[in-house]
Amino acid sequence: GLLTRLQTSAPIIRTLSSSNSFSQNIPSCLWKLGRLNHVAIAVPDLEKAQSLYKDVLGAQVSEAVALPEHGVYTVFVELGNTKLELLHPLGEKSPIASFLQKNKTGGMHHICIEVDDIKAAMTELKKKKIRILSEEPKIGAHGKPVIFLHPKDCHGVLVELEQA
Repeated sequence: GLLTRLQTSAPIIRTLSSSNSFSQNIPSCLWKLGRLNHVAIAVPDLEKAQSLYKDVLGAQVSEAVALPEHGVYTVFVELGNTKLELLHPLGEKSPIASFLQKNKTGGMHHICIEVDDIKAAMTELKKKKIRILSEEPKIGAHGKPVIFLHPKDCHGVLVELEQA
């Protein structure tokens, strides 16, 4: 019964896993996607959120930093393999303020992925009809150029690309 089915399905699994057809269908790019840099979470109360990660969960948590160009305060929570970015509105025109109006308790705002060449990524993504939310990269929270990709072009997720 079960053993026979497993024995007959095993060669199929080996055949699929050793196939190179998947990697051969990926077009070569002039830029490469890197590691997940952070997951950003909009929070209505920055001090409470800092306390949760620092005092309750025991994480290393940065001080709040104002980023007026982006209309946010940011706090980074170190997780070893990546970070969480806590976002809180800075000013009335903050994109986080409008996000929190729709999501009163906060929630995931965006993911950030590193790229090795942000200008090449912008050029290629525009050719592929992926909308970029600014004409030029802005300097992000880590002091590096960043761009944001339109969530409607990324399956409902706001994606930030950061120069590695």
